[in-house]
Amino acid sequence: MEYTKGSIGRVFLVKFEDGDIFIDKLGELAGKEKVRAATLIFLGALKKGNLVTGPKKPVIPPEPNKVSFKDGWEVMGIGTIFANKRGPQIHIHTAMGKKHKALTGCVREQARVFLVIEAIVLELKGVKATKDIDPKTGLNLLRIL
Repeated sequence: MEYTKGSIGRVFLVKFEDGDIFIDKLGELAGKEKVRAATLIFLGALKKGNLVTGPKKPVIPPEPNKVSFKDGWEVMGIGTIFANKRGPQIHIHTAMGKKHKALTGCVREQARVFLVIEAIVLELKGVKATKDIDPKTGLNLLRIL
């Protein structure tokens, strides 16, 4: 285990609107506001997109199990933002449901908002961390500096 400590900085209340690409808009906010480290919680709905619902097999490097969804799902979740030289690196997990179905996983690019997502972004000040590609796993993982 590794750790670093810091404190809560700025707090952003964010309303994502119908059709927004969730991760892109979150990245725009982080870039514009120069957020280097943050956590977020959110609730609302996603219209369509992709999730990774774990690995196909528990091996390293993992092969992701990808699931597509469409037609509007209720969502709630949590995520992190850690910047590196390529900009904000966003990692979001959600639990989502529609009718009698439920999915849990890592939200991937191009997930579009349905109606609204409300989010609270808590900036983390003083933490010494980034995200970068881990050579062993091939994943964009947290690095404590």
